Amino acid sequence: MTQILHPSGWRQPSGYAHGIAARGRMVVTAGHVGWDENCHFHSSKLPDQVRQALRNVVAVVAEAGGRPEHIVRLTWYITDKNEYMTQLKEIGRVYREVMGGHYPAMAVVQVAGLLEVAAKVEIEATAVIPD
Repeated sequence: MTQILHPSGWRQPSGYAHGIAARGRMVVTAGHVGWDENCHFHSSKLPDQVRQALRNVVAVVAEAGGRPEHIVRLTWYITDKNEYMTQLKEIGRVYREVMGGHYPAMAVVQVAGLLEVAAKVEIEATAVIPD
């Protein structure tokens, strides 16, 4: 059970929620980069890495019995804000491909680098699976 939190008079956000209230079993993922289950990158393109990182997050949530709509928070760490902004349309398309029309609370933070040198994005999630 989740409730989208949208204070009265606030502008509707695009691609995220201001907040979500949820009740159930909490699942917290590690940060996931855009490599496969064998730790291999198949692309250096940011949208491709976003797709794989989101698939990895969804796979961990599924291991706990959850689905993408149970994700209540995503934090994205990106290495290049300009690359992110110029590819936002394609990133949005791959996001919807993996997550559907579900938009949890989100933050995107530009970082100087990630531990995995080939990684352009790392995504961590919090999910709440209904009891």
